[in-house]
Amino acid sequence: MPRRLARLLARWYADPAVRYRRLGLWLAAAAAAGVLGMVSAGEGVMKLSSTAFGPHQPIPSKYTGEGADVSPPLTWTGAPAGVRSFALICDDPDAVRVAGRVWDHWLIWNIPPTVSALPEGVAKEETVSALGGARQGMNSWPRLGYNGPMPPRGSGVHHYHFRLYALDTMLELPPRANRQQLEAAMKGHVLATAELVGTYLRQ
Repeated sequence: MPRRLARLLARWYADPAVRYRRLGLWLAAAAAAGVLGMVSAGEGVMKLSSTAFGPHQPIPSKYTGEGADVSPPLTWTGAPAGVRSFALICDDPDAVRVAGRVWDHWLIWNIPPTVSALPEGVAKEETVSALGGARQGMNSWPRLGYNGPMPPRGSGVHHYHFRLYALDTMLELPPRANRQQLEAAMKGHVLATAELVGTYLRQ
């Protein structure tokens, strides 16, 4: 083992201050790079919830294609320092069984950092003025804005992932972008993530 590496290891194990300082630097760098999606430096873990359904609980029909098909209310806490905008993706990974692909239900981004909730029934507009100019993209139908669960009958329980991203920038991405374009624009800008999963079984 090279002498320099041996000395560094000796300091690491012998000096807790050095150990924790280096760990803190690594965590900060990882969070800035989006590696630690669930970590918000100094503020705990960002959490996403809804008053309409709990984690891994059924999504009411009102928020599905069999009902009014409006977006559910969502609220989040624990956003990290330095956040400049939020983005949200809702998808159905179980759709791979029947459609051969993950099905995107909602893309919305450039939600201002002062916003900590999405109301029920976000308008299906390119730019949502009620949300500070947040922009919406095309789901897998493809349609603009939110379209809720409506899996084929007999395909079993589907799981719908609402995934919130805290970003260190506003995205220079025009409305009607698709998921691939949104994810490419977010790359390297994710400070933290939070997820809420709801289920739906079509009768």
